[in-house]
Amino acid sequence: MKWKKIVLILTCAVVIAGGLVFAADHMDAPAVKGTTNDITDLYVFNGADTNDLVFVANTQGLLSPTATATAQFDPKTLIQFKIDNNGDFIEDMVIQAIYANGKMNFYGLAAPTATGTKTQILESKLLGSVAVTPLSASSPTVATLSNGMQVFAGPRDDPFFFDLNQFHAILAGTATSFNNPGTDTFAGTNVLSVVVEVPKSLLPTSTGKLNVWLTTSIQE
Repeated sequence: MKWKKIVLILTCAVVIAGGLVFAADHMDAPAVKGTTNDITDLYVFNGADTNDLVFVANTQGLLSPTATATAQFDPKTLIQFKIDNNGDFIEDMVIQAIYANGKMNFYGLAAPTATGTKTQILESKLLGSVAVTPLSASSPTVATLSNGMQVFAGPRDDPFFFDLNQFHAILAGTATSFNNPGTDTFAGTNVLSVVVEVPKSLLPTSTGKLNVWLTTSIQE
């Protein structure tokens, strides 16, 4: 099954022993603004067990609590972490996630069959699935996949702090700096999140650094 990439890519460089790295985009891509394909954030950071690296993909931003109650992952949208481990900015490994029947299915961690703007689901590399945690759940559902990766999928409070109104004021020339403290524009809004915790032993790198980017794709 062929898929086409339709959304702005978020990318970051991660020192394998380092701390939090993130990239953000809230409804900044006109082609997908307000759709189920819209990426808000990519985070990569050390796990509570520092032998692990955590990858977070957040989509469908600025959801109100009411909207979150009915929001769903799109079964026609492939969410994909792309990982370059040798510094050539071409994905060497991918982690793929796609929703079906109340669960998020995960494929990889493996070399892709296609790189760049086209992709294919690694159907022979199914690692397992996790039930999507509903908004009403008292605790998250976490599953351990066949290769030791731990995964979660479901709504979360948007963790990205940004004072958007002050940013607009700076752009307009009516302010020269951010306030301390600022106002969190995204407070009270939610995202749909996919979280993957990966043992670093599964992430070989010849440079000590990983380049990571996040894409969503839809079926052609």
